[in-house]
Amino acid sequence: MPDRSYHHGHLRAALLDQAERTLREQGIEGLSLRDLARQTGVSHAAPRRHFPDRQALLDALAEVGFLRLGDALAAVLDEAGEDYEKRLRAVATGYVRFATENAALLDLMFATKNTGPSDAVRAASARLFTSVGELIAEGQQAGVLPPGDLERLRLLLVATLQGIAALVTSGRARPEQTGPLIADAAGLFLRR
Repeated sequence: MPDRSYHHGHLRAALLDQAERTLREQGIEGLSLRDLARQTGVSHAAPRRHFPDRQALLDALAEVGFLRLGDALAAVLDEAGEDYEKRLRAVATGYVRFATENAALLDLMFATKNTGPSDAVRAASARLFTSVGELIAEGQQAGVLPPGDLERLRLLLVATLQGIAALVTSGRARPEQTGPLIADAAGLFLRR
């Protein structure tokens, strides 16, 4: 019999914390509701009160990831001040830092599924991509980013940052190359 009890409302958070640890250590394949219950010290049925199936658990993890990434980027933007180039570099650095420190979570956040993302994941990712779009629009209005299709530039920026993160996490680029790669990528976006 499990020996842990959780105050009302804390079990979901504990399950998500354990699921993220498992994701980091074993990948998506290592996640199961039954194992999660065992690792958390609750009955095998307890996780189903919060996640009806494995896909609901994966969606919840992806939602948490998008929310955390959005919060991280908002924080670096606040710290960066008004200088646009500093703001762009801060977002780029924050994105790549999150991506490299949370590689398995980021993979899950962008994983393709037959059913498509849940409404909660869609809303959390929309919040993130809206903020990136606003940053690009700000640069276009200031004349430091080229005019053009905002959606295309937003996707191009995110794809560039994803690529840098993938190179670092795969070992194809050394961690000390991250800063210069980000600076070069940001420089390519800026009109000079």
